[in-house]
Amino acid sequence: MSDWTDLFIKNGFVVALLATGIIVYVSSLISERLLNKKIPGSAIAIFAGLGLAYIGGIVTGGSNGIADVVGLSGFTILGGAMLRDFTIVSTAMGVSFEVVKKSGLVGFLSLPIGVIVSFVSGAAIAVAMGYTDAKSIATIGAGACTFIVGPVTGGAVGASSEVITISIAAGVFKSILVTVGTPLVAKSIGLDNPQTAMVYGGTVGTTSGVAAGLAATDPRLVPYGAMTATFYTGFGCLLCPSLLYLLVTLFYN
Repeated sequence: MSDWTDLFIKNGFVVALLATGIIVYVSSLISERLLNKKIPGSAIAIFAGLGLAYIGGIVTGGSNGIADVVGLSGFTILGGAMLRDFTIVSTAMGVSFEVVKKSGLVGFLSLPIGVIVSFVSGAAIAVAMGYTDAKSIATIGAGACTFIVGPVTGGAVGASSEVITISIAAGVFKSILVTVGTPLVAKSIGLDNPQTAMVYGGTVGTTSGVAAGLAATDPRLVPYGAMTATFYTGFGCLLCPSLLYLLVTLFYN
């Protein structure tokens, strides 16, 4: 057993890739054979990943989820910011800029509209939860944009770690909801071409949710939706801790 453990530790990144592949494969089988593809395999894989991260943290008492389990330390790299950002940027490689131009003003306006609507919705939920200070309200509102914008805003305005955690949870919930819901509503909203995919990504944000949802809908749309969703995250990180936070301070101290 110790030999196997040493082998896993020495080849941690390869083991992480293998484990991820197995999770994705099993999730796809469950989606196809048990759920008749009503829930995308990618959504099931996300749930499985979150569950394993929780179990890993409980079992080991650590703070890095499944990466704290001996032999699975490779997830520290695979789940780190470097590869996450690489995969986000790489989605732009499949984009045709001739198609991008066709989205025009609508595609551009989808970004501020999407960020503001999400922020206001999250802020309203924060108020309903009993928060009355601008820092907490703005941070939770930003978390409703994405689970990246939330902690960035919280760190910038000086929110508590508890509130930042809530903002991350809000963003994760939104990501899962978009992942599961996108293929279900795609036909009714005309999500079947690059232009609408760009508007959808810019309105909804949450790159991981949009990419997974579009992959389950039509893989050809993923680069377009993911590209505007990525801009959404950057725009949210710029707007939420500055202008939107200042607007909240007008009503809450």
